[in-house]
Amino acid sequence: MNDATILGTGSPIRDVRILGTGAYVPERIVSNDEVGGPAGVDDAWITRKTAIRERRWAASEQATSDLATAAARAAMEAAGITADQLSVIAVATSTPDRPQPPTAAYVQQNLGASGTAAFDVNAVCSGTVFALSAVGSVILRRGGYALVIGADVYSRILDPADRKTVILFGDGAGAMVLGPTTRGPVVRHVALQTFGELSGLIRVPAGGSRLPLDHDGLDAGLQYFAMDGREVRRFVVEELPRLVGAFLDEAGVKPEDVAHFIPHQANGVMLDEVFADLGLPHATMHTTVATYGNTGAASIPITLDAAVRADGIRPGELVLMAGFGGGMAASFALVEW
Repeated sequence: MNDATILGTGSPIRDVRILGTGAYVPERIVSNDEVGGPAGVDDAWITRKTAIRERRWAASEQATSDLATAAARAAMEAAGITADQLSVIAVATSTPDRPQPPTAAYVQQNLGASGTAAFDVNAVCSGTVFALSAVGSVILRRGGYALVIGADVYSRILDPADRKTVILFGDGAGAMVLGPTTRGPVVRHVALQTFGELSGLIRVPAGGSRLPLDHDGLDAGLQYFAMDGREVRRFVVEELPRLVGAFLDEAGVKPEDVAHFIPHQANGVMLDEVFADLGLPHATMHTTVATYGNTGAASIPITLDAAVRADGIRPGELVLMAGFGGGMAASFALVEW
């Protein structure tokens, strides 16, 4: 990867502000012992490798849109807006209710937000910041308020015997309400990048137009999420510090001015390792991975909401959000609180 492609589209969207956050996780708590047994590992091994102690999995009757709707309602309540004030709904997910229509259409229906533009974004675990960037442009043109939702139900696509994946993932949703107002935290800068040459590192092999899912595919387990964990880790540990440094430089911000770091919650042990190399001397890293696991596109907004509701962010402080995941994709947002 050469320096000329460190960052993709970077853009300031200064008139877009975050007016409220919300989150939802299912009630069912899944322990390390429960996921570890079929995968041949125990609680101590999972904790040592990932710092994850438990996660939440959706009930059998719950789909991604149900989790997304609950998070959206919490964010709308925090923002003090109603569904008829929305102009756009974007759902970042790689586990949609169905291949068609977009999961956002179900969320729109659930909220009673008829007439809004509703669409999905799939950049896997980077998706929420991708959606944030897209929605920022839309509401500056259309006006009104926007919902950005990250939601995933990974429990439905995990191989119970694959210790590289089943121990990591939980289900959940997080949401933000955005609007072109003069109050609230302002989104100062975003940047997006995809490294398509690494697209094979994270995948669900079958179920698309390249390889439709049939009986042979089911027998071979091609419906399950799969990843090359070692190479994914290498990408994050080696590339994220460089990407973060380039993003902050592009945004005109010194690393020492960042007060809060909210990363995708991939693996707690890996996050501690990479955070030490980011060169953010005054930043607090916020995590929810120990109790919720890796919740895919939901992990950044869930963690942001947790920090907000704990009064962990003060006005004027700079918050750096960093997504990374399948594609391989990386996404960054800088918010002045």
